Amino acid sequence: MVLPTDLGLGVQEVTLAIIIGTLAAIVYCLRVLVLMERRVARIEMHIEKVAEKIQKDEASIAKTIRRKK
Repeated sequence: MVLPTDLGLGVQEVTLAIIIGTLAAIVYCLRVLVLMERRVARIEMHIEKVAEKIQKDEASIAKTIRRKK
């Protein structure tokens, strides 16, 4: 098994590498979360548009039914 000290890295270098790796992972996760949030927002907009269309259709159907009575 190769230890970090065998590669000429001290405790400070290993700790710094771990911290930088953790920060990079956090930044990547935040990027993914932002992209997912944008997708969800787009889906919500489409759902709202469909709901508005359905409301308009229902209103026109209700008017037609009232006229026939």
